[in-house]
Amino acid sequence: MSMRHSLMFAAVAATVLAAPLRAQLGKSSDQSGAPPVDGIVAVVGTTPILRSDVEERLAQARASGQKMPEDSVAQQTMIKAILDAIIDEELLVQKAKEEKVEVSDNDVNADVDKRMQTIRTRFTTEKEFRDELKKSGFGTVDEFRRWLTDQSRRSQMQQKLFEKLRTDGKISPVAVSNTEVDDFFGKNSSQLQKLPATVTLRQIVVAPKPSAHQDSMAVLKAESLYVEISKGGDFEQIAKRESMDPSTKELGGDLGWRRRGDFVPEFDRVYFGLRPGLVSPPVKTVFGYHLIRVDRVQPAEVKGRHILIRPKIDSADVAAARTEAAEVAKQWRAGVAFDTLRAKHHDPSEESSIPQPFPQSQLPQEYQTAITGHKANDILDPFVIEDKTRGTPKYFVVQITSIAGEHEPTVADWREKIRDQLAEEKAIRRYLDGLRKVSYVSVRI
Repeated sequence: MSMRHSLMFAAVAATVLAAPLRAQLGKSSDQSGAPPVDGIVAVVGTTPILRSDVEERLAQARASGQKMPEDSVAQQTMIKAILDAIIDEELLVQKAKEEKVEVSDNDVNADVDKRMQTIRTRFTTEKEFRDELKKSGFGTVDEFRRWLTDQSRRSQMQQKLFEKLRTDGKISPVAVSNTEVDDFFGKNSSQLQKLPATVTLRQIVVAPKPSAHQDSMAVLKAESLYVEISKGGDFEQIAKRESMDPSTKELGGDLGWRRRGDFVPEFDRVYFGLRPGLVSPPVKTVFGYHLIRVDRVQPAEVKGRHILIRPKIDSADVAAARTEAAEVAKQWRAGVAFDTLRAKHHDPSEESSIPQPFPQSQLPQEYQTAITGHKANDILDPFVIEDKTRGTPKYFVVQITSIAGEHEPTVADWREKIRDQLAEEKAIRRYLDGLRKVSYVSVRI
């Protein structure tokens, strides 16, 4: 049974099937009222699909709020759709095994642990949890976990199979028309929630710059530490004592395993060019001066450490940044090109734009306050956000490139997502139809 939908095992074995649905499945019981005997409703390859498999899906559908049909034709249609889905999944699992798709025990166990934790939170006591397990047909918690493990492995096998098929070019894109998108939106729009207020923007962030004197003092400090290390000083202990990077200081400067592009260019270039064991002379970046040591190297990744020395920022430097930000806003409004201003004034450690619609409610409060009452193309007055790593302010000059309030979804909002989803579904359906043609599938209801 697929685990793509959230599991509420309490509903899986609950008595939720109306008698007509049982009749459609052909289930029978003797006159004594004994439980009905399970039976085979389909065979895929050499694997049987049981009535109980279909009943579990019916139970899930009802537990999730889906209305059960009352007339026999609709019941038969629903049962056929469920059985077809089970057959498709079994075909994919068998194909995954044929393609030697493997799922690690660690991935399965991690997924099962997460699901077990989620399910347990729905019960106030352990006894309530175990009682519901028994009602659902599981004698013990271990039995339920084994069932979950099997479902998780099957689900992950299907996902990995599709990843492999896409990589191998065996699932080709399928065209989707605007009419198909419009029809899908029309049938499903009632299930969509309102879209949140969003904004796109670009910005120039002005950070206080240290005076020449303070910059020189930082260089001298970094060079003295470099000499200390060169004479046998312990890099890790010196990092714990002197580094001004709060995220790595207590770790002795440890940066973990990193890939190219993780750092600003100046740091990146040195970090991935050092031989293991060597320590770089001071390297200047927007953050300050770094001493860098590489510990280990493996393909595409490097593990190393650094010591950061920041030049001191005083009140005069902050005042100068505030004046600079005001001048940036003035020039931008006067027509000076964004790229020109960015190249001269922007702090490269900060993003220069949010190009895709972003929920306003997820922006820092300073942004939310600043954009209130403004419209697209407005250039805002500079506002301050504290740089917590340095304890100094930065000044943000922002232009709103688009802004939208909360609104009911339209087909335009969802067109590309719907098109991608339908194209994926159609491509998978075409692949499954082809798989059915070359596989043994026998339906017996």
